[in-house]
Parts: sequence; structure tokens; C-alpha cells
Amino acid sequence: MNHGFFTIISRAEFEALLKGFGPLDTKRIPLSQASGRVLAEDIVAAHDWPLMNRSCMDGYAINARDIFGATETNPGYLECTASLSIEKAPDISLFPGECARIATGGILPEGADAVVMIEHTQSMNDEEMGTVEFRKSAAPGENVMMRGEDAQTDKTALAAGTVIRPQEVGLSAALGFEELTIYDQPRVGILSTGDELIELSETPRPGQVRDVNSLTISALAELAGAVPTRYGIIKDDLDSLKAALAKALAENDVVLLSGGSSIGVRDLTVQTIESMDDAELLAHGVALSPGKPTILGRVGTKPVLGLPGQVTSALVVMHVLILPLLRHIQGDAGAFDEVRRPMRQAVLARNIHSKPGREDYIRIRLEERDNDLPLAHPVLGKSGLLRTMIQANGLAPIPADSEGLYEGQTIGVWMV
Repeated sequence: MNHGFFTIISRAEFEALLKGFGPLDTKRIPLSQASGRVLAEDIVAAHDWPLMNRSCMDGYAINARDIFGATETNPGYLECTASLSIEKAPDISLFPGECARIATGGILPEGADAVVMIEHTQSMNDEEMGTVEFRKSAAPGENVMMRGEDAQTDKTALAAGTVIRPQEVGLSAALGFEELTIYDQPRVGILSTGDELIELSETPRPGQVRDVNSLTISALAELAGAVPTRYGIIKDDLDSLKAALAKALAENDVVLLSGGSSIGVRDLTVQTIESMDDAELLAHGVALSPGKPTILGRVGTKPVLGLPGQVTSALVVMHVLILPLLRHIQGDAGAFDEVRRPMRQAVLARNIHSKPGREDYIRIRLEERDNDLPLAHPVLGKSGLLRTMIQANGLAPIPADSEGLYEGQTIGVWMV
């Protein structure tokens, strides 16, 4: 049976289906291994951090009202009554008209609410104690890390769904967390389909191509924190595909079938998905260019996707749909948010036509310019050519309701 493109849907509708999968199981891992993973449980602070009001600068702890309005031409004067040690809490209090010398990280004494950098002061004698001239005023809290400013006792410091970056690792360490509960990395099975495919070590004859897609797809999956497994080249027959898909489903959380650009092979991919137990075909085509032939199915609770055989189409679909899916099932609540895309503003160098009703992703090469936004040059070419992606710095998305973009227009370029 030839299914054709009987359920083509918009990118937004396709994303809504993808959001129905996951999340994966959770586990505890050492904090040292947590960067790039997604929190599965809130991190709740057992104590305030910082523990006390601490100085951000070398300078003088003061009460801001004592030097209100101080400038270089109208300085204020305070008496330095102590030089505070960074190793212990101060055992003094500042009274009106007094200040204390303090180092970066030092705890503010009672009566102080700000720190003035030493660069804006001048000691009026050779000793640390005595009169200090202040040539700049300070607001309460200035140059001070306030108690509980990073985290407060019994409050959520980092919420479940947070992507752990080095800065989140730092806060977790400051709060004493040696381990974190995170979502598992998705295991991704990659099947290459197509009788025209050969191994990398072979020399192609006319009509044959090396298996490019499985390697490029695998490399992209790793960027999203996934663990890919390539299952090699599968023959274009139903029994071979069924056996390979069953094995991949048993060993992975997501399965990607690379290939199937021709109508016959697409139909075979659909039949293979539908032949599995507890399977459902969710979409057979998406209003995306390049990438229209993308197939989405569900087997049990696991997504199975048929990617276009043309390499550029497959790469665009990976960036637009699959990488967000892989982050989403790891618990990343904002995985599909377009604001997360690394974008650069650029000025389009020529008109670009787009067919309404589909979302186009144009490959863009940026030309840097002095004192101006870069020029965005469209890289045109067939979706089977790697050249268009190699020469491009990013993608320019054109909405489905647009007929194109115009020369001189400022556009956002998604850097990939």
C-alpha cells in the first residue's frame, strides 16, 4: 500500500507530538559528572549562601549614609577603627562616622551595609588606622554579597528541569551537594536503509553512495547528550527492517531510520513501524523544507523517526526536531523554545523566495563587516549536497506564512 504524504502536519503540530514522549528514568551521579545533564529533582538549600554579608571588593566597610553625596571634589571622611581578617567573623560593630578595612570575601561587621573600593579612597596617614578620605558615595548593598543572595535555607536553589552548566555545578558545590539526581542520557539507535548504500571502506560504483547519514546523525545526537549506536546498513526489505528495528527498540530509547527518500522506501519504513506490537503512525510528512518526508511513529512508549535520505534534509530535521526531542526526554523543559537557539543578527544580501505553507530553513554564509552587521549570503543548492551545509554558518528560518525575505532586511541566523 502506498501511503504517500497523507498526514503532513506543521512543525508546531509535529513538536506537540514529540513533547508527548519521555521523560526518561532518573539516577544519582557525582557532581563532577553533572555538567550538561538535566536536574530531575529540586536542589533545596540546607543553609543560606552566602552564609553572611560578604565584601565583593578590597576596600572599606561603611554605613552608606555616612558618606552620602561624597565625590572627588566634595569627599567624605571616616575613621578607620579596624582591619578585618578574612578568616573569621568580625567581633566589632561600626558606629556612625567609622569604617573598617576589608578584603574581598571578608564578612561585614555589624553596622556596615556597603563597601567602597580602595581605589576611591585615600588614607590620610601612613598607618592602617585613622582618617580615610572617601571620594565616592555608595548605596546600601553596593559591593556586598548579601546573606542568602544566591540561596536561602529550605528554598529551592535549582529547580528540576534545569540544565546543569558549570555555574550550576558551582552553586551545587557551594551548597554541599556531592551528587545530583538527573535524567538518563537517551540511547539512540540509528538504522541506515537503502540498497544504494555501501560501507565507508568500499569504492562506490555509479548509483551507489557511502553511508554518510548515520555518522552525521550520530555526531549530532552526541551534541544533545545522547548515546548513539549505529546498526549498520539494513536491506530494503520488510523482514530485514523489522528485525533491525525490533533489536534497536529493545536496546534504545529512540530509534532513527536514516534513508527512505524514495516513495517506495518511505512506504516500507511506515509498514515496518506499523508491524511492531503496540505501534502507531503519528505523522507521515512535515511542512518543513528541507525535510518534508520525515516520518514519526510510536512503538510502545518510544519514538521512531524516519529521516529523509538526502543528507542536508536529514541534518536540518535533526537540528529543528530531533535534537530538541533528545533534550526534552532528558527533562529539559525548554528544549523546543526557539529563544534557546544561538542567533546572530545579519543583513540579507539578496532576496529569498519561499513557498507559503511550509517553514523554510535557508543555509546562510555570513560575511563579517567592520562597524556593521554581517551580510547574510544564501547558500543555494540541492538537499543532497553537503556543500551547502559545509559553506554555511547557520540557518535562516522563514515562517510558513511568508513568501520570502528581502535584500537589506535584518534577519536572525541560527548558528549551527
